[in-house]
Amino acid sequence: MTDLLSEPILRLGASVFTLGQLLAFGGALLLALFLVLVAALWRSAKARAEAALEAANRAGEADARMTAILQSQAEMQGRMGAMAEVFGSRQAELTQSLSQRLDAMTGRLGQTMTEQTKSTHESLAKLQERLAVIDTAQGNIQSLAGQVVQLQAILSNKQTRGAFGQSRMEAIVADGLPHGAYEFQATLSNGNRPDCLVKMPNGSPSLVIDAKFPLEAWNAIRAAEGTEASKLAAQAFRRDVEIHIRDISEKYLINGETQDTAFMFVPSESVFSEIHENFEALVHRAHRARVVIVSPSLLMLSIQVIQAILKDARMREQAHLIQGEVIRLMEDVSRLDERVRKLQVHFGQTARDIDDILVSSNKVTRRGQKIEALEFGDGHADETPAAPPPLPARTAESKTGQLRLRVVEERE
Repeated sequence: MTDLLSEPILRLGASVFTLGQLLAFGGALLLALFLVLVAALWRSAKARAEAALEAANRAGEADARMTAILQSQAEMQGRMGAMAEVFGSRQAELTQSLSQRLDAMTGRLGQTMTEQTKSTHESLAKLQERLAVIDTAQGNIQSLAGQVVQLQAILSNKQTRGAFGQSRMEAIVADGLPHGAYEFQATLSNGNRPDCLVKMPNGSPSLVIDAKFPLEAWNAIRAAEGTEASKLAAQAFRRDVEIHIRDISEKYLINGETQDTAFMFVPSESVFSEIHENFEALVHRAHRARVVIVSPSLLMLSIQVIQAILKDARMREQAHLIQGEVIRLMEDVSRLDERVRKLQVHFGQTARDIDDILVSSNKVTRRGQKIEALEFGDGHADETPAAPPPLPARTAESKTGQLRLRVVEERE
């Protein structure tokens, strides 16, 4: 309660008033008003008393005026008591209203503080999550930076750079061609050793692929700052590429041993596109020197075309074997047809023989029935035996079919 009374709730200009000060000021103000009223009433009563005395001195009105003054004094005392009660009740109501407002304000302040605390905790939790994500991303960035530094170190070293381009080229060739259709670091008749030699079919000359692209000059262009430095780096890059194109043309293009065109492998698509966009003269010079600049995607496409050519050549090599097998297959089919026809003739002769056998068996059966029907007794000698009924046609056919099936099974 003391903290609430000392809390500032009103500011007038540069002055700040607390609840206790306002309550004290209100009480003092009420007391001052009460005293002013008492003083005013007292002065009025005093004036009336003096007038009454003066009137008493003048005449016989003193008693009546004194009575009136006393009555007025009593009335004033009653009014002052009523006013004191009113002021007391008003002060109690004001105190109660201020207490209620302070309680409501305290409740709202507490609720607001709770909500702000909850919101602050949630914000801190989200901030911690984001900081964790940022830490993870920072770790990834540091790892990537390390890998970039390693790649830069690889590309800055000539031997390592050559191994990098060689490994990419070897992976593309080995994935696209069968084993034995290519050779890495093969030695030509002039003693030079290209990075890859692709063997073409039908005794055609081999295709040479070179992977030692001069990336140092290209890295110098990327690292150059200023127009003059960029111009000098571009000139150095153009000179190095022209020298490399000339070396490929002079060392690896051998008449009758290699193809008339060689591949210069660029191990980066961005470098390949930059050459065709900003160094078009180098591309034309390479074409005149019968050297084709290829990127990883173009080399992969070329290897797929060579693979299709090799497959077609292998199919053509096997075509005469397939044709011979087809001829022998047709001979086997002819022999099978001949044997089936012979078997059909045998089946026909067997069917005719079976029909003759059935005729003979029918005759024998009828004769046996006649002999069985003969009776040697009195009164019955003249009776003629009844002829046996003929065999049904279906029964004969079924027996013929069974005999044919039996003959076929015995032959098999």
